[in-house]
Amino acid sequence: MGKKIKKEVEPPPKDLFDPLMIESKKAATVVLMLNSPEEEILAKACEAIYKFALKGEENKTTLLELGAVEPLTKLLTHEDKIVRRNATMIFGILASNNDVKKLLRELDVMNSVIAQLAPEEEVVIHEFASLCLANMSAEYTSKVQIFEHGGLEPLIRLLSSPDPDVKKNSMECIYNLVQDFQCRAKLQELNAIPPILDLLKSEYPVIQLLALKTLGVITNDKESRTMLRDNQGLDHLIKILETKELNDLHIEALAVIANCLEDMDTMVQIQQTGGLKKLLSFAENSTIPDIQKNAAKAITKAAYDPGNRKLFHEQEVEKCLVALLGSENDGTKIAASQAISAMCENSGSKDFFNNQGIPQLIQLLKSDNEEVQEAAALALANLTTCNPANANAAAEADGIDPLINVLSSKRDGAIANAATVLTNMAMQEPLRLNIQNHDIMHAIISPLRSANTVVQSKAALAVTATACDVEARTELRNSGGLEPLVELLRSKNDEVRKHASWAVMVCAGDELTANELCRLGALDILEEVNLSGTRKNKFSEAAYNKLLNNNLSLKYSQTGYLSSSNIINDGFYDYGRINPGTKLLPLKELCLQEPSDLRAVLLINSKSYVSPPSSMEDKSDAGYGRSISSSSSLRRSSKEKNKKNSYHFSAGFGSPIEDKSEPASGRNTVLSKSATKEKGWSSLPTSR
Repeated sequence: MGKKIKKEVEPPPKDLFDPLMIESKKAATVVLMLNSPEEEILAKACEAIYKFALKGEENKTTLLELGAVEPLTKLLTHEDKIVRRNATMIFGILASNNDVKKLLRELDVMNSVIAQLAPEEEVVIHEFASLCLANMSAEYTSKVQIFEHGGLEPLIRLLSSPDPDVKKNSMECIYNLVQDFQCRAKLQELNAIPPILDLLKSEYPVIQLLALKTLGVITNDKESRTMLRDNQGLDHLIKILETKELNDLHIEALAVIANCLEDMDTMVQIQQTGGLKKLLSFAENSTIPDIQKNAAKAITKAAYDPGNRKLFHEQEVEKCLVALLGSENDGTKIAASQAISAMCENSGSKDFFNNQGIPQLIQLLKSDNEEVQEAAALALANLTTCNPANANAAAEADGIDPLINVLSSKRDGAIANAATVLTNMAMQEPLRLNIQNHDIMHAIISPLRSANTVVQSKAALAVTATACDVEARTELRNSGGLEPLVELLRSKNDEVRKHASWAVMVCAGDELTANELCRLGALDILEEVNLSGTRKNKFSEAAYNKLLNNNLSLKYSQTGYLSSSNIINDGFYDYGRINPGTKLLPLKELCLQEPSDLRAVLLINSKSYVSPPSSMEDKSDAGYGRSISSSSSLRRSSKEKNKKNSYHFSAGFGSPIEDKSEPASGRNTVLSKSATKEKGWSSLPTSR
């Protein structure tokens, strides 16, 4: 046999580096490996970094500080699938860190991440790319970037993915995006409603919840509500409500239904299919307060439409709402009260609550929760407006006392609503007298001093309705209520100024109150208001004229005439015509003026002689009277002492037309001294 010859092994090329197994325990070392050109090293480095980032927020911050983010972004577009996949997984985890998110926005990697949602990519890449986008979309700037780079369409496509994590991440990202109107509009174009509705059938509650939340946002737009209705979305929602096991989804489902019920077409559809009756029964019989509260809110939202109110009334929604008023949960009571307020626009509903509802609402006024008081007062305000029967029902339910107590509430809405109810009740005289007996005039003062214009307006209106007799006005005057009322005449708010003027007009019905109003400056304020073309109103003019009728001297000086109903008494004086805005000096100041060659001030004084002020006793100019009453007027007074001391304008005055023809300054002498004496006038010196 021949000898075997051993085959020589060829030595490795001299330029080939022998494999080196490295075990690194430092993140910084692995981060350096991200710049390696070798795919295997890149893949293993990414895998190690992924595991490190999973361990907590501190590790994510460490990676950021080590500069790992920038080289990783380059790996998102790497040719090797494994490297690309591992890099995407890292960003899915890192993007939950706010500082990382900020850097990613600056590096503008959104396009690279969205590219990973392509259909040909692995499910794992879809999962972590969508997770990255879900984390990023929590901030507005990132939302804009995702939308502008066309991220919405692939996200909608991934809602049909077989992987639940992909569905969840995509749905979460879409929910964040649709908070913006532009994204909602785009969602309609992409026909996203059907795949979102399909997620309601998911076996994962978190996916169902995200789908319902998204529907709750997008159904604020009419077009989306129409699409939901056309795709039988209401059937899906009603089924969720009927399934007790899904009670953790009921609140969100009700929110979507509430939006949908705003449309009359949807309301008709749900009523025809029996869904409306199921909804009301569900609301009434549920034992979960939040569900009852949201059901009442859904009714409130829908009841703003007249057609919906009619359908609700046909389904006897009032019984459901009255039952909800008896809930132990304050939130449910508030929502039910608000729903009753909305339903009050329907006359049939208003009549129903006369016997059932008003007593319960009166009880809610006594609640320790002022928000409950406010909602109940609002419902009562709407129920009693233009409805005397309901106003009577509120009084019969012993509502006056709690309503007056609410006037001292800390909530402006509660005060305004309570004042409105009291105003509505005071339209009937028996109720008004009852309200007055409960010290309304004292209680209304605090609302009159409120800084809230709505409260001011409603309080002034309450004064208008309750201060209709002398006793009430006297009580208001003695309680110090006229001062804040007069201050409201200065308000820049048109409604407040109008109602305050109206109240002043009513309060000026008796002389004492009118005089006090004038003393507080109401006449001057109203005169200033009426000189303004933008601030005056019919009530300010009427109030001014009413006060002027209690100051006939001023009225005659301003207008040049008195009406047939104006009766002058002693102390009336004719100063002559004055310009609008000019202040008329009181009689006492005029008596102290030096004589002049201008027209005398003419005074009515039929009583016994009154001595002139001491400063005038030594004056000797006979051309102007020196005493308040002239000698002829004294003789006339003696002869006619059994006659009345008042004179009708038409009986003892010259023609009003003559005075109207005076110049605006009113300084002409129109009556001679003898004529003055004959007519029972006396003259005062003037230095005008």
